[in-house]
Amino acid sequence: MRQKFDTRGGPEIGRTNLPLLRDAIKAAGLDGLYIPHEDEYQNEYQPEANQRLAWATGFTGSAGAAFALLDKAWVFADGRYTIQVVEQVDQSLFGIEDFAPPGPWEFISGLDLKGLTIGYDPQLMSPSTANGLKAALSEAGATPKPVAKNPIDLAWKGRPRQPMAKVVPHDLAYAGQSSSEKREELSAKMKQKGIEAAVITAPHSIAWLFNIRGGDVKCSPLPLSRAILHDNGEAELFIAPKKVDDTLRAHLGNQVAIRDIKDVAKGLADLKGKKVLADPATASEWFFTKLKRSKAEIVEGMDICSMPKATKNKAEIDGAQTAHNRDGVAITRFLHWLDTKAKPGKTTEIDAVKALEGFRDQTGALQDISFETISGFGSNGAMAHYRVNKDSSKTFENGHLFLVDSGGQYFEGTTDITRTVVIGEPTAEMKRHYTLVLKGHIAMTVVRFPEGTTGTHLDVLARHALWQAGYDYDHGTGHGVGAYLGVHEGPQRIAKAWNSVPLQPGMIVSNEPGYYIAGAYGIRIENLQYVTEPADIPGGARPMLGFQTLTLAPLDRRLIDLDILTAEERDWIDSYHARVVKDVGSLMGDYPEAKAWLEDACQPL
Repeated sequence: MRQKFDTRGGPEIGRTNLPLLRDAIKAAGLDGLYIPHEDEYQNEYQPEANQRLAWATGFTGSAGAAFALLDKAWVFADGRYTIQVVEQVDQSLFGIEDFAPPGPWEFISGLDLKGLTIGYDPQLMSPSTANGLKAALSEAGATPKPVAKNPIDLAWKGRPRQPMAKVVPHDLAYAGQSSSEKREELSAKMKQKGIEAAVITAPHSIAWLFNIRGGDVKCSPLPLSRAILHDNGEAELFIAPKKVDDTLRAHLGNQVAIRDIKDVAKGLADLKGKKVLADPATASEWFFTKLKRSKAEIVEGMDICSMPKATKNKAEIDGAQTAHNRDGVAITRFLHWLDTKAKPGKTTEIDAVKALEGFRDQTGALQDISFETISGFGSNGAMAHYRVNKDSSKTFENGHLFLVDSGGQYFEGTTDITRTVVIGEPTAEMKRHYTLVLKGHIAMTVVRFPEGTTGTHLDVLARHALWQAGYDYDHGTGHGVGAYLGVHEGPQRIAKAWNSVPLQPGMIVSNEPGYYIAGAYGIRIENLQYVTEPADIPGGARPMLGFQTLTLAPLDRRLIDLDILTAEERDWIDSYHARVVKDVGSLMGDYPEAKAWLEDACQPL
């Protein structure tokens, strides 16, 4: 099993570690410390050695922060973790505050911190985040101080070592373009803008640029590393020597200099006097400070790899569809298992995770899961980012909903799918809520939109049916997805919060509206889809972009209230199910029972 079911986080961790942290804060001559979730690589998912927020507080969410003074402390979490943070944090030690905008800055600025010196680690914070913190602290009367050594690292006894997974080439058949071609194209763009070097700090950008993959981050094939691309197409890759072998050296070629990750500061110093591009959204304040000291001319702008990585080429889109068809077989077998083998009163959330991972393993192509499966029965499904463990695992019972959000990493692509199914018979309320979510999902699938449209412009479509009924959900509607890379990838996003990046052909995004009732159940329906090329609409005045669905797996027709659907929505469901039977069913010759079940599950409404 790739997924473990150990209990992580919890109040006892904060009780144990907060006093140790305060001793380290005091020893550093500080009065407090701001603790972001992000690590040195601005990663959402991190190696154990970099999970500082969890160590200090016991909170294990994938976003958030903490603020610790010598006598008080707070944890910040957003709407995805409302229930989880209360369960994991000792509220006698930590106050709990909202992380969503305006978030921690408004709260911190309202504190009385007159005369206090508050530390922060510049390697863990982007310049904009650091500036937000500094402004809030100054308004509260405190002095912000960047620290050379993080007090958490000093206080953390038995801290795990940094991962040293081997880095391997990513086959050209999957990448669709060689690393040298990518570097030539990007360096030409740099020359046009007078940029002499680009600092690349995001591991997923480095993996894409050099056509390499690693294993430093669980569920994401990332090599923790840094890079500098020069305007002549040459590059420097800063990486731990233990991760490199002769195969990798041969793959990278003579135009890529391999340097020790410890020499990043020297590499930045070597850029003295040059015009250097750096992304304030992905590079920490530490990089900007080093570049300023080197007297480089800093150009702030988007990571040069970000847009070409996000706009997948034909090989990547074809690979994504191959991965989703294969994954669809595993999902169908799992849904068949749920319907015919799972036993109310016996089957547990953990049993479901094991079964699903087993079906994916049996494809013979699974490299890893793309994130830890969210297997939420009943009230556990109401926690959007619930992680099942041995203590929390519920046993299935009739008359309840089961939400399962999962994905796989394949050489061809990354998958992410959520299905909500009923165990036994649903209530009328369940059907109504499910169908409202489904209506939003369909609207986000069939929409046509002009060039220049962002995910923010479209987000309301997924929420409209819910809003009209007085409901909403507290997470984004869609995130970008990598090509055998991170399951969460920017710069595109579909959410209420403003995103300035227009959706462009080849971008893969999730479509996952939901609805959640604390203590009862959660509903989410998620497919991945990619942006199609502009096409004329009969009688229209301009070409429009659209979406093509990648994910293929049945929806639970038992949960659909036909009275709420329009004729067009019914037609979409029937058409989608027909495609599932055609594309996935054709791959299920070895599983006749599951195939027969699929054909029945996808019967027209």
